[in-house]
Amino acid sequence: MVMMPEPLFALVERIEPPRPLYYLSPAGRVFDQAMATELASGSGFSLLCGRYEGVDERVREHLCDGEISVGDVVLAGGEVAASLIIEAVGRLVPGVLGNAESIEDESFSRGLLEYPHFTRPAEFRGWEVPDVLRSGDHGRVARWRLAKAIERTARHRPDLLDRRGGLSAEERAVVDEFKIDLPQRGGEADPSL
Repeated sequence: MVMMPEPLFALVERIEPPRPLYYLSPAGRVFDQAMATELASGSGFSLLCGRYEGVDERVREHLCDGEISVGDVVLAGGEVAASLIIEAVGRLVPGVLGNAESIEDESFSRGLLEYPHFTRPAEFRGWEVPDVLRSGDHGRVARWRLAKAIERTARHRPDLLDRRGGLSAEERAVVDEFKIDLPQRGGEADPSL
């Protein structure tokens, strides 16, 4: 089952949606936070969702301006992928989030996963919120958050650290300050960490 070119061309030519028009496809550029930022900073874009086997090749070649992939998965249609893209891009548009600064510390903003979050009560079932977070020392809290983001990234997504070329001297210093034991790779400590 392939979507025919005539109705798609007729619709796009009639309504003239914002450009670029991206087709959601496994062959496209892989969508990530950097691409979300690019799309949010533009004047608009549109998404074309295929269904089952997708669209006639002439739609891809002559109607669409590019293709986007959400990863190495196959979906029955592009609607879920489009929702993911809209969610990621929409929250980066100025005014959408209540606190514009909140996107600066989120996962992927500095090539790291986000640090852990805690709420009240300070103790729950014997598990306590770290003392540093209750200290009132905002500088130390910021350094702790950075150290924990590095630790979380090293444990769960070391590929992100590789992409950014390891840790800076400042990042190594906060890891040392909070005595974070970073995982070893290949049986010995990784010098880039």
